[in-house]
Amino acid sequence: MKYSYLFGPVPSRRLGMSLGVDLVPRKVCTLDCVYCEVGATTTLTNERKEYIPVSKIIEELTHFFKTNATAIDHITISGSGEPTLNSGIGDIVRFIKHNIKDIPLAVLTNGTLLYDKNVRDALLAADVVLPSLDAATATVFNRINRHHRSITVDQCIEGLVSFRKEFRGKIWLEIFILPGFNDTDAELDEIRQAVLRIQPDSVQLNTLDRPGTVAGLRGAAQMELERIAQLLDLENMEIIAAAPQTGSVPSCRPDAESVVIEMIARRPCTLDDLVTTLGMSAAAVKKIIDGLETADRIESVQQERGLFYQLKDK
Repeated sequence: MKYSYLFGPVPSRRLGMSLGVDLVPRKVCTLDCVYCEVGATTTLTNERKEYIPVSKIIEELTHFFKTNATAIDHITISGSGEPTLNSGIGDIVRFIKHNIKDIPLAVLTNGTLLYDKNVRDALLAADVVLPSLDAATATVFNRINRHHRSITVDQCIEGLVSFRKEFRGKIWLEIFILPGFNDTDAELDEIRQAVLRIQPDSVQLNTLDRPGTVAGLRGAAQMELERIAQLLDLENMEIIAAAPQTGSVPSCRPDAESVVIEMIARRPCTLDDLVTTLGMSAAAVKKIIDGLETADRIESVQQERGLFYQLKDK
């Protein structure tokens, strides 16, 4: 069976080997973040509906777990847009928790819809929810996250505060640091005050290491992140490290070239990223990449972390 809405498992910085579940089409989102590794938002919306039928996602999950014995650390509802826009997310969460009891369920969300009690209720059965908060003032929120007109940063913060009161699982809050955007002492103090109200189980500082959607962005250096961590002075804070190396990770698909294309279509990847996921030698993966470049299907972009491969615009 060819999967349209499942991806992986792939190594994740925070979740180990993760099986991704897409709930919305590519880049349907409430935000159009300047740093988004998936690319620019094509449908900026706050409309909740069943973008992808729940029945199709359940069908793929059922088939996957009947036919695969791959080691998985988390099932992760995430995808190429904002998953809580899918009005069926609660049904999918409940299906996974009822039928796949031995693997924790994570939900990656930008948190913008948590002001809606229906959205909060839909996520209550998850094991861990990973929202983000990149700003605490309207000016910086607009500059980084480029939100749908109906959404405000105060609304997002209040939604996170409400969710913390209701949710019994873990909340791992990501703060994405962009030098020149949200690293001033004043903005960081506002973020700190918001985090103290939200009371997440973990605060995770992240920064850019893949091409974003706006030219000229750079990631924060380790020393900058350490300075910011000291300034924020929050409990249970960590600076996110690179994805763990796993030695040999079997692909869920026998066609390695298809997996390479699928990974690169979702976000730019380095050779090491692809090697880790495929469990193949660097030479073998490089041969696939060279063939795709020759066929004019992908291109390379030099970034601080190395050479990234991405789909070529036609």
